[in-house]
Amino acid sequence: MIDCDICFNQAAEKLGFDFSEIKIGGKYTSLIEHQGLAYISGQIPRVGDVVQVTGKVGQEVNLIQAQLAARISTMRALAILKQHYGCLKIIQKILQVNIFVHSAADFTQQSEVADGASEILYEVFGLNVGKHTRTSVGVSQLPKNAAVEISFVVAISNSSIT
Repeated sequence: MIDCDICFNQAAEKLGFDFSEIKIGGKYTSLIEHQGLAYISGQIPRVGDVVQVTGKVGQEVNLIQAQLAARISTMRALAILKQHYGCLKIIQKILQVNIFVHSAADFTQQSEVADGASEILYEVFGLNVGKHTRTSVGVSQLPKNAAVEISFVVAISNSSIT
């Protein structure tokens, strides 16, 4: 059985970023749990106070950089879950991932950008828990000029909030 907390730490180390403290700006909450589902608000590739990948994908940002943005955004969402619950073992299943790609007008590889997020989920949770549905769309702008924003819906075991 995969220890997702250890895998999370290994993924963070491989990316070279510290996800131990996640700050949220704005007048909203980053996580709402209801009836065994946790909804994680859109996460951009911000570490600390710095958005790591900014600009339009297919223009200032290439595919590899956009996939990195998706990985960082995913790790940020997982860090929010870990911060809220104390560990990632409470996650029963990743259900849905929505990826918004700040795309140049002729950029059509949104799905390939989203692969960066999916790879992190499989790396941290394995195929059983990490397998998910996914939507990836191109948009004309994102907050803070971020290259990517990702939101999640996950199934939680032993729900603590209704």
